[in-house]
Amino acid sequence: MKIVVDVPNHYLDAMHRAPQDFANEAKLAMAAKLFEMGRLSSGMAASLIGLDRVTFLAQLQRFGVPMMDLDAEELAMDVRNA
Repeated sequence: MKIVVDVPNHYLDAMHRAPQDFANEAKLAMAAKLFEMGRLSSGMAASLIGLDRVTFLAQLQRFGVPMMDLDAEELAMDVRNA
């Protein structure tokens, strides 16, 4: 499947972004959101946009997405099992 988005040049001008830079950032933003929503694992999200998992995880902070989203109980269980 291919997703095509028409982006007028004045948007790119306003963001001071080259077309390929914008495309890469948009793909990363989409993958980060799908990961955050739990729709894709980190490995699947990374693969979707052509990155390795570690690089993808390192980029999540740019979008305010945590690498792990554990509630207090899950975190306590993780600590007990460590």
